[in-house]
Amino acid sequence: MSLLFAGIASLLLYYGFRAGRPDPASTKLLKTLDLKPSTPPTDDDDDNKDETLEDSSEEKETDDEVRSLTPKSRRSKTVSNEDTPNTSNRSSNASPSRTKKSSKDTTSTRETFIANLHAQIETLDRRGKKLFKEQKHLDAAEVFTEALDLISTSSLDGDGGGEGLGSSLDRQTLTLTNNRSAMYEKAKMPDLALHDCDSILELDVMHTKARTRKLRILESLHRYTEALIQVCALQLKFVQDNRDKLRMGIPVTPPVQQSKIEELMGHILPGEIETQLERIKGKFGLDLGDGQGGALLEDGSVKRSLPSQHTILQLLQSFTGYNAWMASAAKEGSLDLLTEKLDGLGDGDDEEEKGMMMYVEKVELLLRRGRRFAYHRKFEECSKDFEAAHLILEEQEEVKDLLQGDTYARVLEWVGTCRHLRYDLEGATTCYEACADLEPNNSEILVKRAGVFMDGGKLDEGLTLFDTALTLDPTAADALLHRANLRMIQQRPAEAKADLDRCIELCPDHILAWLRLATVLMATDDLPGASRCLDKAKEIDPHSSEVHSYRGEMLFQSQEFVEARAEFDKAIECDSRNPTPYVNAALAVMNTPVGNGPPDIAESISLLEKAIEIDPQYQTAYIHLGQLKLSMATDLSTAKDVVALYDKGLDYCRTAEELKDIVSMRILTVAQVEAASMLKMDTLNMQ
Repeated sequence: MSLLFAGIASLLLYYGFRAGRPDPASTKLLKTLDLKPSTPPTDDDDDNKDETLEDSSEEKETDDEVRSLTPKSRRSKTVSNEDTPNTSNRSSNASPSRTKKSSKDTTSTRETFIANLHAQIETLDRRGKKLFKEQKHLDAAEVFTEALDLISTSSLDGDGGGEGLGSSLDRQTLTLTNNRSAMYEKAKMPDLALHDCDSILELDVMHTKARTRKLRILESLHRYTEALIQVCALQLKFVQDNRDKLRMGIPVTPPVQQSKIEELMGHILPGEIETQLERIKGKFGLDLGDGQGGALLEDGSVKRSLPSQHTILQLLQSFTGYNAWMASAAKEGSLDLLTEKLDGLGDGDDEEEKGMMMYVEKVELLLRRGRRFAYHRKFEECSKDFEAAHLILEEQEEVKDLLQGDTYARVLEWVGTCRHLRYDLEGATTCYEACADLEPNNSEILVKRAGVFMDGGKLDEGLTLFDTALTLDPTAADALLHRANLRMIQQRPAEAKADLDRCIELCPDHILAWLRLATVLMATDDLPGASRCLDKAKEIDPHSSEVHSYRGEMLFQSQEFVEARAEFDKAIECDSRNPTPYVNAALAVMNTPVGNGPPDIAESISLLEKAIEIDPQYQTAYIHLGQLKLSMATDLSTAKDVVALYDKGLDYCRTAEELKDIVSMRILTVAQVEAASMLKMDTLNMQ
């Protein structure tokens, strides 16, 4: 079941700029800004071709400004009348009147020196700009270099009167360096241009022109991750500079548009996904791309854990045979009795006389105890029993022919189901195909095989198996229900509805079919029809957590957030192990201001954390929780904890699509944290 129809992302920017609340907008700009700025120019952009260089000239200093450039230790002291001795001191080297004259001469000399220096800089600056207009970019760069050398030499030359001039020439230095960087970029010398950009940003981290140029050059060099960090830096500065306007709703144009971010992510994401796939494959022995892995450990356990109890039940209960095997498991004896029988096998003195019959009995007992574990919802234990029974059959081929009834087929079916749940798609397919060879007319096995194809993204192969199942048994409700899911993935709601209508016709009390039909009707904006479906589902099971959760989604879609939250709370009361209503409730909270203030973000965080506690594989919860925690981080250390949260979520990814979503958020989070550090910001919080 999909998670509501609007995420937290679009809400953080709105609420972040309300008065009296920490401002999380900086963490969300990469996803939420809908404004349309101009893309940073490239070499082929008109703006870049007609680039106007910065003016390096300074306004003429006043006398006070000139004097302020003179270090106190070098200033001449003017002697007042009070300092004049009553008697003449002709042996003194200088009289008071001569001291005053010396001070004036020094000031005049410095004024002349500074005026000449600025005149030389302005002359060189004009020459450089003239060469730029003539498209003699390298010649212009040399002239700007000459001007920069002049500033450097004058600032270090104490005897020449340049001591103490560094601060007065900072602006000219930045401007000339930026102009030279532009010339290097035009001349296709990116390394030199980048060096100048870095020099500027070392002196002024907020220098937008230099950072924009650095972004453009990095992108041209295919250094996309570094370019994304520059984008984040520009966006963070934009939010910092425009906080008040954004809070008041005054339109402002951000420096980088969303399409540029998406373009960069398109370059970065494939490589990062591949890196994470290799990491997960090495850690768990799984290949998320091919659905392989899940090798047994020495104790019979499987490397990859099963999903949450609620997820497993959702799959098992989606088949009409669920009630039949549950009833059978209830009659097969208690866990203690079955365990006692298993422990008693092999205790006799004559092992050879028992022969294969001991293995036959052990396989049958493992199957029965495995189903009993499933009956008690102890799915890890049941998986171990089914795998152990399957291992005996693989090692002792003769045992297969000695088994009674459909025991071998049921072992294959259960092992296939457990491997499918662990996302060992290849292992599941092998078992289901072997089972289909034993029972070629079993439509349920065909449906389960089709489900494996669906999870592997092979929709056409899955559809073929569904059609085959319905050819074998036109009344196969399981095939209709699961084919409707595939139709929705294919965005064919009319065909999905037809399958569900037929499923309900065959099984009027099929609660899951009513719920799925409600989803189809919500997707086509038929909310009254969806409501009728939910009413029917409630009649079938008044205590269904899913019924309340689906109704909450419908109310959320109608923007009735308070009512939606009430339904999610009821869903949690009905089944506290269902993670979905916790996540949905968090989204409803984020859409519900408290009084005239912002939403209760702390409550949303608590709900999302509970969802992850219940189901560590619930990837959407990680994404929303990371976004909220990042928005509330009071320092960069806390912001880095969000990266660790995403890393934890990555370890539980079951599909490549899940991996894509969480990897994307991780990339953006890392880029924002690094950008904030680059800007010497202590936090991403922009209040």
